[in-house]
Amino acid sequence: QVQLVESGGGLVQAGGSLRLSCAASGRTFSSDAMGWFRQAPGKAREFVAAIRWNGVNTFYADSVKGRFSISRDNAKNTVDLQMNSLKPEDTAVYYCAGGHRLGMAWFEYDYWGQGTQVTVSS
Repeated sequence: QVQLVESGGGLVQAGGSLRLSCAASGRTFSSDAMGWFRQAPGKAREFVAAIRWNGVNTFYADSVKGRFSISRDNAKNTVDLQMNSLKPEDTAVYYCAGGHRLGMAWFEYDYWGQGTQVTVSS
C-alpha cells in the first residue's frame, strides 16, 4: 500500500511554531482526503485537521482552530500541518493519514504514517 512518512517534529517552547510535513511514496494520493491525528501518552488518538482531495475545504478540531493550518500539494504528494501558538497540551505523536472519505475518526482512514514526536515545554 501507499507509504506515508511524517517529519518536522521536535521540541519547542510554549508559544512557538512547528511545521510538520507528510510525504507519500508508492503512488499519488491526489484523489484522497488527508488528515492529521495526534496521540498523547495515556490518551486516545484524536483528530487534529483534515483536507479534501482538491484542497478546497479544510476542517479542524476545536482545540487547534485558529492556531493550526493544513495544506497539501498534490503535485509533490505532500501534506503539511503548520502549528502556531503551541501549548504544552499539544505534546503528542502526530500522524498523517489518507483515505477515500474525509472524516474525523481514525478508523475512517485507510493508510497511516509512522508518526513524528512534538513536545511543547512550559
